[in-house]
Amino acid sequence: MFRNLVLSGLALFAGAATSFAGDYWFDLQTQAVEKGAADFGHWGNDRKNYTAWATHSNRLIPVYAFGTRGSAAGVDLETYTGAHSPYRDESAIRRLYGYLPPRTLNPEADYMDQTNLFDIQKAALDAGKKHVFLIIFDGMDWQTTRAAAIARTGAVKYESGRGTGLHFQDYQAGGNTQFAMMVTSPHNNGTDVDVDTQTVKNPGGTLRGGYCAERGGKFCWDSPTDIDYLISGPKLGSDLHAYTDSSCSASNMTTGIKSYNNAVNVDPTGQPLRTIAMIAQDRGMGAGAVTSVPISHATPAAAMAHNVHRDDYQDITRDLIGLPSISHPEKPLNGLDVLIGTGWGATRKEDSGGGKNFVPGNAYLTDKDMAAADVRNGGRYVVAERTEGVAGSRGLAAAAESAREGHHRLLGFYGVASTMHLPFATANGDYTPAVGRKKKNPEEYTKGDLVENPTLTDMTKAAISVLSANPKGFWLMIEAGDVDWANHDNNIDSSIGAVFSGDAAVKAATDWVEKNSNWNESLVIVTADHGHYLFLDNPALLIKPAMTAKR
Repeated sequence: MFRNLVLSGLALFAGAATSFAGDYWFDLQTQAVEKGAADFGHWGNDRKNYTAWATHSNRLIPVYAFGTRGSAAGVDLETYTGAHSPYRDESAIRRLYGYLPPRTLNPEADYMDQTNLFDIQKAALDAGKKHVFLIIFDGMDWQTTRAAAIARTGAVKYESGRGTGLHFQDYQAGGNTQFAMMVTSPHNNGTDVDVDTQTVKNPGGTLRGGYCAERGGKFCWDSPTDIDYLISGPKLGSDLHAYTDSSCSASNMTTGIKSYNNAVNVDPTGQPLRTIAMIAQDRGMGAGAVTSVPISHATPAAAMAHNVHRDDYQDITRDLIGLPSISHPEKPLNGLDVLIGTGWGATRKEDSGGGKNFVPGNAYLTDKDMAAADVRNGGRYVVAERTEGVAGSRGLAAAAESAREGHHRLLGFYGVASTMHLPFATANGDYTPAVGRKKKNPEEYTKGDLVENPTLTDMTKAAISVLSANPKGFWLMIEAGDVDWANHDNNIDSSIGAVFSGDAAVKAATDWVEKNSNWNESLVIVTADHGHYLFLDNPALLIKPAMTAKR
């Protein structure tokens, strides 16, 4: 049943009276914002302030892998953890960062680096694996995962480790799953660029990366000994380490090279890098990306595009669909075989991030570029876009079938015009987000918004349908991008729901492997590009009372 929120101003803060049919997590979020504090937890370095921090952190990030245990050299996670961690080796750290960051060498490090995920994917292709999935929950650290697991199970079942309660935590892939942690710190923050000339003005930026386990924690579930360290507190002086943004971190995972924040598959000097998707295509495989946020946002951009700045959205889309761009004006990139995401209806008259060649209209995909991509105009893509009165799931599935049967590519363009992303499915499974940190009216969705858009799971199934027609296999990135948007908003209700949505997409991928492949020829990596700074002070309060009574 569809429910539209008709709320205005601070009338939202009427406590439990504003909840819908006992929406427990909606109430938790609403009351936390109203009071400015919450007993269950908080974001940031001030426990008394629920909304003290709205952006990323340098926390260690969990990695869940399937089809890796006991695999060929370079595929098994133990190649990069424990005694083989690059953070135990001074020369390996220097190769990562270009120098030795202070207090980053750790003889007891049990964690890998984010760039090692590229190494794993490349080793998997070298070993003959035919299906490689890189599934990124944007902004989902261990604490965010735990909050969702508690809400799902109605119990606090773990204090450390892999955890239980979500599909990607519990699924064992026939004994071929592993769990690890990784450092996500970038090469640097503060690099200045020129998108029109695609040049880097100050290589090295203003703040270099690194990771100090003594201050940040030896494990991703540790509380930091210095509460300011993971968010680059000013009192740390020379021991400061930059935390990553999404484009840099995703590029780390797709190229194996650390770069600067805002970079899209370019090195710290701005030189383009080859991605794992390009390598897969060079071997005759297919490559695709699906996301719950705009198609050329930071994470899907890293699948193939080259740009000195993540905000040059239209040019990034051109790279992703193989059209001439600011980075490749004469010889376009090959483009992805499947690209499905949002941005539909997001129009702008101007955009400083797009440089001088920005075209007024849709901020992510111009009308001209969509027409050029369309197979009906001689392009290579069957285009599916949000259409009034057409169910998004059915429209996308039909387009995928047409692309598969016609040996074409698939381009899907959806979203809510006012928000630019898919509708947020919240913790209780409906689409009624609570108020966030800015105390503005929460997002509202029309019936059309909910019906005419596919889910991330629908997108995943459509992409696999098209890509699996290639007998040589495929590489596919899947991004649950709304986790990041929810955490930026300090919204526990939307955050939990976003994790659930992403978990369903993971299950779609593993179900496909179970039915159509096996874990000798398939690899699935589930991780995040970075963390935020959620602390669960009393995690039991995330349990819905009725669930406790039932248990």
